[in-house]
Order: sequence, then structure tokens, then C-alpha cells
Amino acid sequence: MPQTQAHKARPGLTLFAACLGFVVVILDVSVVNVATKALAADFGGNLSGLEWVINGYTLTFAAFLLTAGAMGDRYDPKQIFVLGFALFAVTSLACGAAPSLVTLIAARVVQGVGAAMIVPSSLSIVNTNFPDPAERTRAVSLWAAAGGLALALGPVVGGILVDSLGWRSIFYINVPIAAVGILLVRAYARPAPARDASVRRSLDLPGQVLAVVGLGALTGAVVEANAQGWTSAVVLTCLAVFLVALVAFVAVERRSGDPMLPLHLFARKAFSSTSLIGVLLNFSFYGLIFVFSLFFQQVWEYSPIVAGLAFLPMTAAIMIANLACGPLVKRYGARTVLITGNTLAAVGYLATVPVVDSGAYAQMTAQFVVAGFGIGLVVPAMTNAMLGSVDPANAGIASGVLNASRQLGGLVGVAVMGLLVGEATSDHFLSGLRAALLSAVVALAISAVLSVAGLRRSRGDEADRPLGSSPGRPASRGCSRFCSRSKASRSSSHTINSPFMRTATDVS
Repeated sequence: MPQTQAHKARPGLTLFAACLGFVVVILDVSVVNVATKALAADFGGNLSGLEWVINGYTLTFAAFLLTAGAMGDRYDPKQIFVLGFALFAVTSLACGAAPSLVTLIAARVVQGVGAAMIVPSSLSIVNTNFPDPAERTRAVSLWAAAGGLALALGPVVGGILVDSLGWRSIFYINVPIAAVGILLVRAYARPAPARDASVRRSLDLPGQVLAVVGLGALTGAVVEANAQGWTSAVVLTCLAVFLVALVAFVAVERRSGDPMLPLHLFARKAFSSTSLIGVLLNFSFYGLIFVFSLFFQQVWEYSPIVAGLAFLPMTAAIMIANLACGPLVKRYGARTVLITGNTLAAVGYLATVPVVDSGAYAQMTAQFVVAGFGIGLVVPAMTNAMLGSVDPANAGIASGVLNASRQLGGLVGVAVMGLLVGEATSDHFLSGLRAALLSAVVALAISAVLSVAGLRRSRGDEADRPLGSSPGRPASRGCSRFCSRSKASRSSSHTINSPFMRTATDVS
């Protein structure tokens, strides 16, 4: 790196900018949920149209995550982040100025593309600017905590903005945030290491197109399943398109000399396990957020702001656990933290089952805190494990795979748990809510098992090895191998025993 670039690089400010990107993407999912009544008052749209204000964003966000991650690996993720944030800002302006519901939905669809460009590239920027594994662990924990903060404050901030400044303000607020993020990344982020032109990855257009079509079709099927039923023509057509695109995608990627998604990555236990853990985690969390939102507002008749505040104990616990996760991963390893987090979340949700019909929010607060703390431990540990399972050249696509799996897991969770509870006014709602909680417990238990089996320390698996060790051997044995080079060394009483080698974990 040239001296001027090294002097300008400021990892702290770069991390702040990456966090800003993650924050606005999460905020634009949650704040719009509290604006639906205001949108209906202005545009008079039906429920399906209002749902597509949210779902249009979700669909393109999920569909383009793999493509955006691959673009970050081919080009500098710094450039992808800036372009994505700029697109997000422009479309936010278009959303705020939309004269009709159709225009708003169209702008939200394009805004989802910008969001898909932001998330994988923001994590790749963190990966590039924090080459030290221990520092990277802390940085990823802070990045995840920023998302937890946005999740916690989203409904409250959205309610305040809608009540005081109108629904358009929830989109306009993105513009100054995007400007700050773009300026900081352009000024202070390190560029990705230059790659030789002869080894630069190809664009793999067939793979890109099939990934977008397949993920888009699957997202569309899940989005429409609750409204039209799983056996409707629209849903069955979307599922058929997804299956055809999936088969074609696998065939294209297997034959490509330089695939967008190297399929051999799934042969690595840590990579495939963390992908599935992402699905199961978001299935549980976002599915329950959806049904409890209905429960609080339509069964207990909370206002949108009060319903948002009801989630604060859980989401605050998530943010605290995100911050605590870095030192815990450093000391105990990602595998142990993942097992603990999944177990805590499952216990918290299981303990909520007998109190949902009590009519007293105070009786479920402690359970929400326990579940939230467990969820908050899983997210950074899972992200670190995923990044540690691939080489730096594949960091972008790894981030794209993880975020795509989490996004689809959340969509499936909302669809499945929505079917379980039925209409919010139904007499069967409480029994459906208990079934939803139990389904989340089962999903988290499976996630804990995957953490045990998938992140087992083995030769060549770097996702859970201690800092300072080489692939395939723990650091605590490093000095013994060094000392075994001679009989004299083996008999020596002077053994290296660094605390860093004993407690830190390389999750790079």
C-alpha cells in the first residue's frame, strides 16, 4: 500500500461508515412497518398493495445479495459500497417524493438492490480494514451491534417520525446518513488488495442471472403464500421457476472455470453449517417478531409505538450480547459461543410458551431478555465463523450467501408462523402463537446441533481455531511442535506459553 493511503486509512471511521450502511438497511425494513396506516390514508391502497411497499424491498434485497457479494469479490468492495449507498440515497428520495403507491413500490424495489450492494460490501470492508483476527472479531461484533441497535430503535424511531413529520420523513432521513457513509469510506477505507489481471474473477453472467431469478422466485413464493395460499397458481409458478433456476444454477456453476459461487465451499463444514444456522436463526427471530407484533397490537391492542417499545428488552439484550460476543469468541471460540447463544434463545422462547395467555407483559419480559441475549451471541459468532471458513478472495460471496440465507429464513419464518397463528382475531391465535414459539425452539435446537457438528475443530478448518495457530492444529500445541524439533528442546523446561495463544480465537 502506498504511504499516503496507509496514512489516510482510519479503520475506526471506516467501521463507523460500514455500520451506518448496515443500520439504514435494517431501519428501512422496520420503520416502514409502522407507516402502513399513514400510507393507506394518503394513497388509499388495499392491503396487498401496502404489503408490497415492504415486500418489494425485501424481494430484490434477497435476490441480489449473491450477485452483490460476487461483485465485491471481483471489484473493490469499497466501490460497491459507495455505489450501493448512492443508489440507496437516490431511491430514498424517490420514495419520499412518490406521488402514488405504484411509484413508491417501484422505488422500493430499486432501493432493495442498493441495500443488497451495501450489506455484503460493508462486511468485506470490515474484513479488509481489520486484518488482525482479534481486532476483526471486535469489529464484526460492533457491526452486528449496530444492526441490533437499528432493530431495537426502528419501530420507535419510525413511530416518532411518522407522528411528527409524516411518513415521507422515514425515507428522507436516509439521505444525510448515506452522504456521511459515502464520504467516510471514500476518504478513509483501505482499498482491497490489488489482484493480478490474469487471476481476476470473471463476471459469470449466467450464474448472476440464474441466482437473481431463483432467489427472486423463491422470495416471491414465500411473500405471496400467506395472501394466496401455497397451492395458488402464482405460488406454484414461482416455486417451479425457483427449482428450474436452482438446477440450472448448479449445472452452470459446476461447469464454470470461474464460478460466481464456488460450490466446493459448501464442502467445508463451517461454511455450510453457518449458512443453515443463518436460515434457522432468522426463521425463529423474524417469524416471532411478526406474530408478536400482531399479538401486541391486535390482541392486546397496543399502539404501534407501544408495540415497538414492548420489543425493546429483547432487542436491547441483542445489542448488549453483540458487544459482549467479541471477547467471548476471542476467549472460547465461535463454536462454544454459537452453542451457548442458540441454547439461551431456545430456553427463552420455550419459557415464554406458558405465559402468553397471562395478559401481563411483565411475565414475559425476562424470557424476552434471555432469548434476545442468545440471539445476540449467535449473529457475530456466526458471521465470524463464515468469514473464517473462506479465503479473503471469497469474503464477499461468503457474506452474500450468509445474508441471503438469513433473509430467506426470515421470509419463511414469517410465512410459516403467520399460517400457524391465522387471523389475529381468531380464537385459535393463542394456540397458534404457542406452536410458533415451539417451532422456533426446534429450529434453534437444530442450529445448536449444527454448531456442535459443523464447527468441530479439524484439519484445514480455520473457523474456530485459536489465534496464532496454523490451520489444522490448535495454538496450545504450537509450541510443543516447535519444541519437538530436537531432543534438547523436548527436554527443556523453558516452554512458550503465551496467554494470547491460549485464549484468542482466529475467526478470520
